[in-house]
Amino acid sequence: MKRLARALPWLVWLLAASTGGALAAPLAWVTNQGSHDVSVIDLATQRLLATVPVGRSPAGVVASAAAGRVFVSNPDSRTVSVIDMARRQVVATLPAGSGPVGIDASADGRRLYVADWFAQRLLAWDTATGLPLASVPLGRAPAGVAAQADGRTVYVAERDEDRIAVVDTTTWQVRGHVAVGSHPFALLHDAARQRLYVLNVQSDDLTVLDTAATPLPRPLATVKTGKAPYGAALADGGALLYVTNQHADSVSVIDAATLQPLRTLEGFGYPEGIAAFGDKVVVVNWMDDRLSVLDARSGRTLHHIATGRNPRGFGAFIADAPPP
Repeated sequence: MKRLARALPWLVWLLAASTGGALAAPLAWVTNQGSHDVSVIDLATQRLLATVPVGRSPAGVVASAAAGRVFVSNPDSRTVSVIDMARRQVVATLPAGSGPVGIDASADGRRLYVADWFAQRLLAWDTATGLPLASVPLGRAPAGVAAQADGRTVYVAERDEDRIAVVDTTTWQVRGHVAVGSHPFALLHDAARQRLYVLNVQSDDLTVLDTAATPLPRPLATVKTGKAPYGAALADGGALLYVTNQHADSVSVIDAATLQPLRTLEGFGYPEGIAAFGDKVVVVNWMDDRLSVLDARSGRTLHHIATGRNPRGFGAFIADAPPP
């Protein structure tokens, strides 16, 4: 029995290795604006697995493990590319108004939401059929999109209105608006705390909204960041909020519980997208054509991974690898 007990850890390891993915780290799907493609990166091995051509100047991305798809907004092609995660190739292209930018999917992967910057609308699709569900009028320059976990609400940053729109997905009507800072762009929904983080690129700060408040979210706090905050991610089990500062070449680290700034990390190249997995944080550097992988707790840079040209990664670009 003692010999068997000693052998069990090795047996478990061998079984996991033979199944090819039981121990696999997630994949990063990074949109490259300059090379018009998506870099598929294995975050465990730091290896480029594939480069997927998409439309022109891809910006927004949401990798939905529930749908088994990665959805990419291509503003200059006026389309959304649908990538099959397992095959790592585009399997559909959706017409998406005049300039799709911000993008998100429902938690169950059944609906896709895209902000049409120029036509001032929120577009929605059924991801199983690819059929359009709605086109909701919005204010000027709608950018970031965040779907609430319950599936009944979608938030959209109306950049040139200095507010967010709250869209009811049962009626496809705007329920109302909430004023925030100057030129809100990216959004991040914190389901555990029932908060929405709104990144204001012109006032260089973060508006925190209470999404449990009814009928509309209630402002809780304003937190200063670096210049032109662009992307946000919760890391270290949700304890830390990381924010990229485009024009400062830095990343702000904020205590997510108290909303107190903790430190500023330097040495990035026009950082845009950001996402977290396990005990790591991944920062997309537009100017440097690479990812920076950080230790989530300390903020220390561990290594860099090359991407295509001018990577953006605007959205949830990390998802678990699909089974083989």
